[in-house]
Amino acid sequence: MEKKTLAGYERNTFKKGPAGRLRKEGKIPCVIYGHNKPVHISIDTKEFDTKFHTISENILITIIVEDKEYEVLVKDFQENMLMSQITHIDFFEVERGKVLKTRIPVYLIGTSIGVKEGGLLEHRLHEIDIECFPKDIPEKIEVDVTELQVGDSFHVSDLTVPETVKILNFMEQSVVSVTTVKVEEEPEPEEEIGEGEEGEEGEEAAESTEEKAKEE
Repeated sequence: MEKKTLAGYERNTFKKGPAGRLRKEGKIPCVIYGHNKPVHISIDTKEFDTKFHTISENILITIIVEDKEYEVLVKDFQENMLMSQITHIDFFEVERGKVLKTRIPVYLIGTSIGVKEGGLLEHRLHEIDIECFPKDIPEKIEVDVTELQVGDSFHVSDLTVPETVKILNFMEQSVVSVTTVKVEEEPEPEEEIGEGEEGEEGEEAAESTEEKAKEE
């Protein structure tokens, strides 16, 4: 499992004003919670961006705050989408030797036979829920889709994980499948009534006009 280290700086004010100033100074406001009292800290934005190109719950992080160390996982974060900036992070402190629940990403490798034949690959499950000790958290799970043909599916029950990891998802849940590409049929054009063509009402009106003409 991947492990990383970050420097943390304790903070004592938690309002919007001080948090905004921290962000302007290149810091990300954070909180560490878990089995102990929550600890409010900040971390350096540049250090975080350099070490974390993606944010995932499966990376064990050691945050060093002065003389204390916290082993944590990212549980939630807030992001300013317009500025592509992380504005707040919630870290969950893990306990060594105690089982925890988290998520790990599922990556697909290879090109399936079905796709080569014109099928459509549908990646339905991008993460799975697991239970294990912190030291046993897998970095990711890879699924080789090479042999999947049109109509085939790969389910959670088909995943291979270490014996120390327990999958919490339903075993019947589909991870990836190859389906046929649906071609939408174009609707048939409706028949338009042109000049000189009449519907039922038009025919009745025409007959009535002819009868009146005869009477006259």
